[in-house]
Amino acid sequence: MFADRVENLVGRWFAPLRLVLVAVLAAGDLALMHRPGSVGDWAVVLAAYGAYAAAVRLPMPAVAVLSVLLATAEVAASAVIMPVKGMLAIALFELAVRRPARELSAGAAAFALAVACGRIGDPAAEVVPALFRVAVFAAVLLLGGAYIRSVRAVAREARERATEQERRRLAETRAARAAERTAIARELHDLVAHHVSSMVLRVGVARHVLPDSGPRVGEVLDDLHATGTAALADLGHLVAVLRDPSTVHDDQPPVEPAALPAALERVVEQGRRTGLAVEASVDPAVAGLDPVRGVTVLRLVQEGLANAAKHAGPGARVRLTARVDPDAVRLMIRDGGGGGRDRPASPPGYGLVGMRERVGLLGGTLEAGPAGPGWELSAELPLDGRPDPRPGAERLEARP
Repeated sequence: MFADRVENLVGRWFAPLRLVLVAVLAAGDLALMHRPGSVGDWAVVLAAYGAYAAAVRLPMPAVAVLSVLLATAEVAASAVIMPVKGMLAIALFELAVRRPARELSAGAAAFALAVACGRIGDPAAEVVPALFRVAVFAAVLLLGGAYIRSVRAVAREARERATEQERRRLAETRAARAAERTAIARELHDLVAHHVSSMVLRVGVARHVLPDSGPRVGEVLDDLHATGTAALADLGHLVAVLRDPSTVHDDQPPVEPAALPAALERVVEQGRRTGLAVEASVDPAVAGLDPVRGVTVLRLVQEGLANAAKHAGPGARVRLTARVDPDAVRLMIRDGGGGGRDRPASPPGYGLVGMRERVGLLGGTLEAGPAGPGWELSAELPLDGRPDPRPGAERLEARP
């Protein structure tokens, strides 16, 4: 990670920095060591700098142009041979870093040929050592550039291998999760849905074989049949989502925000049919909640009333309030207790855990615990979607 950041930083700033550095060095050389003697010398230097500036993107053309300029300066015995030769050397290094081997050979040959142009007419005893020095100098530049190029290639291949391994790992993880979802969907369909379907059929038969059982029994049977049918529909939807999670992106929310007050009223009526004496106060502003918070409020009310019916027992009085404030949605469900409190404690379930997870995902708080002779559940869902900054805000707290 650190090496990648350094490489990105160097790659981003190298081109402008090298242009400034070479310009400063060339200016110092021309001012202190190799002063141009004519307008032609200035023209050669400026042309060489322009060609060098293109070396980052066009290293081979830059080397070719600089070689021609160096040959021209050598033949004319110009005073600016050294600055031009220095820019050509750096451009040759750029060529070794960025281009394949065949272009390196051509660049080195052009460099040697440009130097040889200045030795035309010299004795062979002087030309051979001069060319050897050029060859050594060019070899050092080319080998250094080739080494850097190979290191970068190895690093790039390592990153590609790591990316491929990560891609494979993610694919294996997705496949394992898909297999788990498929197994869960199969069990839900073969076990839970089968039993619920059987119960719905039996309730339907009971409605026909007990036509004179009285209106109260008929209402209970109708309610059982409707509840079981809705449960089958929900199970079918859940099985479909487990088998193909992509369907959840295009799926409609379980309840539209505008229909949330009516959906809450139906849940309250269902709680009353179970024997609870529910007193509900629902803020009409819940119709303006977003789908995620609306579904969360609906599920909390369903679970809270179900727990009251299970533990407080028939006839228990329950107070439900749902209020939308400027900063949060506040929900409270409190029952007055009942005979159910005297029963042995039932095995712990996952209702409160599920409610805690729902509320925690929205950055809210949920508290549940005894309140006098009964039980109280309260939840707060922030409307801005940010987690509550208070310590332990997402923890489910049970009051003593």
